[in-house]
Amino acid sequence: MQEGAWLDRLTEGLPQGAAVLDVGCGNGRPIAAELVRRGFRVTGVDVAPALLASAEAALSGAEWIEADMRTLNLGRCFDAVLAWHSFFHLDEEDQRTTLPRLAAHLAPGAPLMWTAGPAAGIAMGEWEGEPLFHASLLREEYASLLAMQGCAVEQVWLGHPIADGPTVYLARRQISPASGLDGSA
Repeated sequence: MQEGAWLDRLTEGLPQGAAVLDVGCGNGRPIAAELVRRGFRVTGVDVAPALLASAEAALSGAEWIEADMRTLNLGRCFDAVLAWHSFFHLDEEDQRTTLPRLAAHLAPGAPLMWTAGPAAGIAMGEWEGEPLFHASLLREEYASLLAMQGCAVEQVWLGHPIADGPTVYLARRQISPASGLDGSA
């Protein structure tokens, strides 16, 4: 699994059984399946009921929730949050409002990892012969949005603009979290 090294970075230092939120989980493969295999408690969120049904049928030991990441508010925090190959399908404005929502689900000290493009703007890709929308913000804007949520970007691995590799971001909620979505501390 090529994503294994990224999951290593996300889960480094997390105890077995830690709660991981997989946003845009699709059918649960390969990400949620690998996290479950590694002994984490996975909650998968996706807007597509058919994909969630497939995930539930194939992967026991995980929680599956039908929800839109743009309005996500599960009312609980996780030890790690991941939006792998899902967040970058949102347009720029939706990314600006969704990233703080993802950060609001982080427990103090918890990491957030997501994929984006190599530069700000819109890019059209292709998957199975169909056009596929991708958007990204400037790295500085992602950092600013997260800082308002008490998070800091720790690392950015730049993707190649021609090759298939995305840009991967790793941020972390500070130990003293800032206000959540409802303005509470």
